[in-house]
Amino acid sequence: MILLFIVFCPLLAALAILAGAPARRTALAASAFTLLAGVLAFLQFDQVHQGFSFVTTLPISAEWRLNFTLGLDGLSLIMVLLTAIVTLAAIWFTGNVARHENAFYACLLLIAAGAMGAFASLDLFFLYAFHELALIPTFLLIGIWGSGDRYAAAWKVTIYLAIGSFILLLGLILLYRSVPESVRSFDLRVLQAAASAGQIPADAQRQIYLLLLLGFGILISLFPFHTWAPEAYASAPAPAAMLHAGVLKKFGLYGLLRIAVPMLPEGARHWAWLLMALLLGNIIYVGLATIAQKRLDWILGYSSVMHMGYVFLGLASANLIGINGAALLMFAHGLSIALLFAIAGEVRERTGTLVLSELGGLGKVMPLASFAFGLGAFASIGLPGFANFSAEAMIFFGAFRNGADFDCFNIFQIATVLALWGVVISAVYMLRAYRATFMGTMPEKWIVLPDLRRHLRLPIGLLVAALLWFGFFPQTFVRVLSPTIRGYFPDTTSHPAGSGTPAENASP
Repeated sequence: MILLFIVFCPLLAALAILAGAPARRTALAASAFTLLAGVLAFLQFDQVHQGFSFVTTLPISAEWRLNFTLGLDGLSLIMVLLTAIVTLAAIWFTGNVARHENAFYACLLLIAAGAMGAFASLDLFFLYAFHELALIPTFLLIGIWGSGDRYAAAWKVTIYLAIGSFILLLGLILLYRSVPESVRSFDLRVLQAAASAGQIPADAQRQIYLLLLLGFGILISLFPFHTWAPEAYASAPAPAAMLHAGVLKKFGLYGLLRIAVPMLPEGARHWAWLLMALLLGNIIYVGLATIAQKRLDWILGYSSVMHMGYVFLGLASANLIGINGAALLMFAHGLSIALLFAIAGEVRERTGTLVLSELGGLGKVMPLASFAFGLGAFASIGLPGFANFSAEAMIFFGAFRNGADFDCFNIFQIATVLALWGVVISAVYMLRAYRATFMGTMPEKWIVLPDLRRHLRLPIGLLVAALLWFGFFPQTFVRVLSPTIRGYFPDTTSHPAGSGTPAENASP
């Protein structure tokens, strides 16, 4: 029942708001209760069991073996918790909505409901359907309530994500049809069992993996399909950017972790060179492009794209420590980018601009905003003490160890060394953005700007506390996640996570 509540509470609240319920109070109450339920699920979760907990099944079609099934393992639990935290923060940061206030809050809750359903679904059909549900309000939020050239941005994101979803659908259909008809099912657990039994041919794995990599990759903004993301985030209202960059973009990474990594090991090995080349494009090329940006919102948009390259590197590592790091970075990046977009939105609301040359010295009149943005920037660049640092360290160690038995550097180790330069690049553009916005000489017209509203300390504290907790105590995260990831490598179940044993070097 708790999982049904987590998934349907935002959806029912959105419908109530559309029917005339008080928008802000209803949205805040729904998101707060959803977060409390998520924390309760986290506390009750069995950290040893490799299977799914809180499983709920409603039969839909016996002929098609289609059921509405929800369940949580370590991976999906972490993503549900991320969604709940960012949703509450996004709604809390929402200020006065000039028009269609009820529709605005309903769209935010629909994004949250779609993400919750996608992360909790154990059925391939509903996993895809819930994600598509979340995309529709994203387009509306940009096109109706966005800024700048919002119509062009809305159309661009619609076209890109529609193409990505179509390619993804082809891959999922091919995956469904690749298993023997006697065991064919939409249930992810059945498909995983078939894959573990070697019932998905190697040739089919290569074809399916490429389709999933392209489909999910476009949704994630994998280079060179990344150009929709910075423009969309710059045009979107701050709460929408928080939810999409912080949560919804992680669906593609979650899908690769849930489907491609455990079910298509031969496909992952075959296309490893392609993934390495593309993720380096995210880290190096997009990182350099971020340095060249002149607007704060575009810097944040490009930085979000860049950091996806690190997560891809963790996925490509194909070992326990690297994939644990990738999942932790998904969580940490979701929190830090949500905080940065929230503060950028508050700055834009007060100044009417995010052009760096028109800002400066805002820390003198907006000390709370300056402090919060600084914490988000430090987390984003991987400062020790934040969850991002722990995650990136695990990714680099995991990726470098992939194929460490070779006598010379292999493709994974070369990519890891090149990716390390991304740490320097991210420090350059983020510190530059912070200095240009909050330090230096302040134009006289900003001398009367008000600081953040006092009640915003709560969502800021929530995001920062989660970043610090999982930064200082990453084992809290790893203990929940490792049983799930260890199940991807059946020959390594006897080794504890992070022990430095062959478990960390196992390939899927």
